[in-house]
Amino acid sequence: MVNIGVVGCGYWGAKHIRVFNEITEARVSAVCDLDKRRLGQVKLQYPYVAATHELEEVLNAEVDGVVIATPVDTHYRLAKEALLHNKNVLVEKPMTSSSQEAMELIELAERRNKVLMVGHTFLYHPAVDLLRKLVMDDVLGDIYYIDSARLNLGLFRSDVDVLWDLAPHDTSIVLHLIGDEPIAVSARGAGHVDRSVCDVAYMELRFDRELLVNIHVSWLDPCKVRRMIVVGSKKMAVYDDISDTEKVRIYDKGIHVPSDDEKLTAWLPSYRFGDVVIPFLSNAEPLKLECMDFVHSIAKGTKPLSDGWSGLRVVNVLEAAKKSLANGGRRLRPCPIMSRAKADSGRFVRSETK
Repeated sequence: MVNIGVVGCGYWGAKHIRVFNEITEARVSAVCDLDKRRLGQVKLQYPYVAATHELEEVLNAEVDGVVIATPVDTHYRLAKEALLHNKNVLVEKPMTSSSQEAMELIELAERRNKVLMVGHTFLYHPAVDLLRKLVMDDVLGDIYYIDSARLNLGLFRSDVDVLWDLAPHDTSIVLHLIGDEPIAVSARGAGHVDRSVCDVAYMELRFDRELLVNIHVSWLDPCKVRRMIVVGSKKMAVYDDISDTEKVRIYDKGIHVPSDDEKLTAWLPSYRFGDVVIPFLSNAEPLKLECMDFVHSIAKGTKPLSDGWSGLRVVNVLEAAKKSLANGGRRLRPCPIMSRAKADSGRFVRSETK
């Protein structure tokens, strides 16, 4: 039985408490929050859970892993404190406020041989798992571009802007699908409700091979949109997270450009319009799969899918986007980080990003 402590009982913290208590191999034994009302709600639902206002009480308790579900600017300090208490850590996205802080947490976790995991929940979504298989198995062909939109009316936040709030989801998915880091990042946006906080933004990621990714995020849209379009040379796929029954559609559509031998007098491409396939997807809850990965990583000493390096790569992109946003949308090369290429063992090998 893996004992879990949860720091922060707000929106995501409450979800983690519920899910961990549904996993047979785990249980939540201690929670911490500064809000008395939130603690009261937890005690009402889970009377056996120790509830406290003091972080030290959770870190000194007999817990194997600690979930950090607090505001972004506290992630680094709280995760570091938990690691120093020899606890395995699952920290909500984004991992930290800077790539330097993220790297420090990774190195600390490795020195102490502890699991460091980031709450990139969509990496565990069956639809995203399918998209990655389509890309890896060359079903879609060469990826031309990816277009993603994550829009809604609210929820407004004052601690982070819309990029740091919503874009981590799509950024983590894109990096997972492509398996590489962008060579350039740019961002444009504006704050309308609060001039100091960007509430609508457009982020562009450029990769090698002319692969282009556009991510649109907004707190000011009349319709809730959670859509990602992946366009390849062979086929195209649309992932619509709002749809209840057709989350992924695979379109056998494309364009054929004639070769020099085929060209006669004019450049006349031909278009292909084939079938639309709607594959069956598991209805497994992504957050539960994420929490199970954390539990199994602790119990078996394995590396989770959404590990600290995954969190660092996302933060690195967001940092570049933040700088671009402040510089009128200028394209910037992300700061060099110590990335790691996947090896057969599932570990990573350090190499400088070009």
